[in-house]
Amino acid sequence: MTIVSILTPHWITYSVTADTGSTFTKYIGLHKSCSSVDDPSCRPFPSDDDCRDDQHFCSMWRTSGFLISFATIVELATLITFLVVMAGGKYKRETGWKLIGFFLLADAAVEFASMGIVAYLFDTDSQFVIPGWSLDWSWILCTVSAGVSVLLAAGLAASAWLLPPEDDYEYLEDPLDA
Repeated sequence: MTIVSILTPHWITYSVTADTGSTFTKYIGLHKSCSSVDDPSCRPFPSDDDCRDDQHFCSMWRTSGFLISFATIVELATLITFLVVMAGGKYKRETGWKLIGFFLLADAAVEFASMGIVAYLFDTDSQFVIPGWSLDWSWILCTVSAGVSVLLAAGLAASAWLLPPEDDYEYLEDPLDA
């Protein structure tokens, strides 16, 4: 979900229908912006022209893009840690859940921070004051991804505390020895 939210320019959307019936749309992503009237339809975002008057917006937007990219690295580290813990012995499985849980919560924190920056800019920046702007599905994907990470960390912790410890081989009683 995180990678899709990075690659698609649907974090913030502007859509308005003219009196003639034609619809104008603009999609803003973390790294590019697409418009129904521009040629070419997509361009890098924010560009140097976008940043001339408002360095604060550009710095915050680029920080959000960096944080989401960093979150994918944390997710990769989580996956590798999970594979090492599962392939390891009993000791790694009994103690490794703490590290996996930490990585999941770190991923969620980074994603929530990035999503929060975009929501803050959406609420406070003057370019989004015009009616028709809305947070779009890439933003929602990021939020859901962070929420899933928190739920996975909670489920992992609950299973570590609530499930009985993993024991070695349990002998079955032999009916012939009885």
